Amino acid sequence: MPLLRMLLTAVTVLASGAASAGTCAWPDWDTFKQATMSPDGRVIDHSSPQQITVSEGQAYALFFALVANDRKTFDRVLNWTQNNLAQGDLTAHLPAWIWGQHEAGSTSAEAKGKTPAGWGVLDTNSASDADLWIAYTLIEAGRLWHERSYTALGTVLARTILAKETETLPGLGRTVLPGPVGFRPQEGAWRLNPSYVPLQVMQRLATALPEQSEWTAIRDSSIKVVTDTAPHGFSPDWVIYRRDKGFGPDEPSKAESAYNAIRVYLWAGTMAADAPSRGAALDAFRPLAEFVQAHGFPPERVDTQTGVAGANAGNAGFSAAVAPYLAALGRNDLAQAQEQRVRSLTAKEPLGYYSSVLVLFGLGYLDGQYRFDASGAVIPAWTSTCPAAH
Repeated sequence: MPLLRMLLTAVTVLASGAASAGTCAWPDWDTFKQATMSPDGRVIDHSSPQQITVSEGQAYALFFALVANDRKTFDRVLNWTQNNLAQGDLTAHLPAWIWGQHEAGSTSAEAKGKTPAGWGVLDTNSASDADLWIAYTLIEAGRLWHERSYTALGTVLARTILAKETETLPGLGRTVLPGPVGFRPQEGAWRLNPSYVPLQVMQRLATALPEQSEWTAIRDSSIKVVTDTAPHGFSPDWVIYRRDKGFGPDEPSKAESAYNAIRVYLWAGTMAADAPSRGAALDAFRPLAEFVQAHGFPPERVDTQTGVAGANAGNAGFSAAVAPYLAALGRNDLAQAQEQRVRSLTAKEPLGYYSSVLVLFGLGYLDGQYRFDASGAVIPAWTSTCPAAH
């Protein structure tokens, strides 16, 4: 029996006899589960013709389930992820980043066996942002639910990330790559993504894992990836780091700030007030706050090399993502206005998968469903006092 299966069996046995802690009402999480998740724990992007699931969505669902003290959903999401994305064993395999319906006539091995005919892994490469969130959430679940098997699995996964998704970059140090394959465009150059390294997650891994010195180095490089890549106050979706030259624009993405980078402001805004790197992260993106103040919304796209925004406004998810950042700057008026914009837009049109995730993170934080402490540990409301309903 694979190690992960034994761990999950132990989890089920222990959970069946454990006393259930309280939960806090979280209507947005209930809506997300009903609209986006299958009964067996798959987060579905219904906007895709292939009805895809990405490892990032599974990772976020694990985090939200922990914040909600929803252990049944947590285990369903974890089971689906390891069975369908990690070849049945997360202790041995990083999860594939995308799963969905194959085109007609596909005969791939992933479409056979445990998955429905025509369905399976579409790309076996992994995505480090998802992998980091899964490892982090498992470690935090082990702590909060007093379950050592979660801690053990998260630790093993973090060790695999360290081995397969990081590299020592000259002048930058040990750094997270977006995945094992495809992010070294040429000799002496690496393609990086600032939204993949939330600083509270990196801080927690640096304090919670046995390989502390290596994760501390990764935390330090992550701070630079986040704060040193926004020359005009807007984070890029992708950036190139070159030996002897440092950070520069990523030509394939045209140095654009859009649907990846919106998470950078979200992660910065949800850091603990006494987190050591919070000040630098908040200061790096003040032009974004100035834009929101002037226009009433975050921009959908920005040229990070000039600071010039495109004509389109960001959607409801964008407003939810920037609201905690605005609140962290002390601009509660702007944060509340963005929250109101979210509710107004969602009343007119249902949210898609990605916007729903941003709303859960952003408005969940503003509503008090969770906090992070200075070490990066998550503090769900159910561990103390539930937020007031409104």
